Order: sequence, then structure tokens, then C-alpha cells
Amino acid sequence: MSDVAKCPTCGSHSRIKTKDGEITYQAVQDEDAFKKVGQMKKALEKFKAKAEALEAELKALKTDKT
Repeated sequence: MSDVAKCPTCGSHSRIKTKDGEITYQAVQDEDAFKKVGQMKKALEKFKAKAEALEAELKALKTDKT
């Protein structure tokens, strides 16, 4: 997932992508799309935290079993 920030040249909300060491900015045209990107990032972070907690619990259960 790409990061969203303000473009240094035009000041619009843009997706930041790095390709071959070069940073490119792609404008987010719709304010609703910008909000959705933020919501998706938050949901992904929550899912990632839950997955890490479950992995830690599984590892603990496996070590207790042996």
C-alpha cells in the first residue's frame, strides 16, 4: 500500500510511490477516495496487530506442549 501525503509542487493529496529510487506523486482526485485510503490503512494495521498476537499465542502454546 502506498503512502498518502501532500505533493510538494502542487499541494494536493497524492499517493507516494518509489520506483528505481525515484519518488513519484499521483494525485488523489476525490476527497472520499482519500478518506477510504486512510480507513483501509487503519483496518490493515488492526488486522496486522491481531495476526501478530495470534502468532505469539500459537508459539506460546507450541512451546508449552513440548
